[in-house]
Amino acid sequence: MPAVLRSRLAPIGLLVVIIAAMTPLIAGSAFWLDNSVLVAIFSLLALSVGMAYGQAGILSMAPAAFGAIGAFATSIVTTRYGLSPLVGLALALLLPAVVAYPMARAITRLSPLPLSIATLLLSLVLELAIREGKGLTGGYIGISGIPPLWFADSVFAMHVLSWGLVVVVLFLYANLTDSAVGRAVKTARHDPLRATADGVNVPALLASYFAISASVSGLAGWLYAHHLTYMGPDSLTMHVSIKVVLMAVIGGASTLLGPVLGAAFLTLLTLYLPAAETQGMIFGGVLIFVLLVAPNGVLGTDWGKLIARRSDKQPMAVRPAATEGTA
Repeated sequence: MPAVLRSRLAPIGLLVVIIAAMTPLIAGSAFWLDNSVLVAIFSLLALSVGMAYGQAGILSMAPAAFGAIGAFATSIVTTRYGLSPLVGLALALLLPAVVAYPMARAITRLSPLPLSIATLLLSLVLELAIREGKGLTGGYIGISGIPPLWFADSVFAMHVLSWGLVVVVLFLYANLTDSAVGRAVKTARHDPLRATADGVNVPALLASYFAISASVSGLAGWLYAHHLTYMGPDSLTMHVSIKVVLMAVIGGASTLLGPVLGAAFLTLLTLYLPAAETQGMIFGGVLIFVLLVAPNGVLGTDWGKLIARRSDKQPMAVRPAATEGTA
């Protein structure tokens, strides 16, 4: 195994150790197990942002929209047609990628601001389609009675399953980043002319990477639907997408565990904030602080170099001049 890949897999091992240590502590509390599942779901959504933005440079404001596609796909086939949640899983992975690929082919040539606006419009269009779906999506009422997973029919089993999926996605993500495709994506992001000269079809490559990130969001939506057993028009909205982007940026979108750290921090922080207005102010304050102190996120910043650089900028204390005759 290459040394670079081993260094990337080390954080995943650390996460596994943390989960294994925390599980016995929260096993007897349905409240904390439920919130643990939500942290894992938001970690998957934030990881999709890390893949699209942190690696490919595509600032997507629609991770929750792709999650909603996966969630409503499994909700419809399991409740309307009585199919297995595993069929819903296949659709949750496939449909977001099918939507994301042609969209990315059209918008990856845009500069970052128009690109993010385009993905934001996707979220708005999808929310409108869900509300007007009536018999298919449940309209303003939504879809209730979504069956829980038979192989994870308790909150503890969902805790194990959801974090197991996070670890699997992280493992695949780490291998993809260090593969020839991952290296080509980095080159295409920072120097598209060089990537083109190397024979890379840059628009197709970035669109494929964006489609993979959308599939990760669809996986999160599948978990979300079968965990809460209800999907409504306000379940995975544009506001959730903005929150997920904040999670990835605060934790470090270009790092492996940064999105997971950001998801855990902001999800648990909401438990102690009394109102949505307060949450917005706190989230904004945390984002500004992180961007000022650590622009690359908490885990994307070399804190040793940052502290050393700031200490070097401190003015040296002026020593009093020694007078003659003093000892």
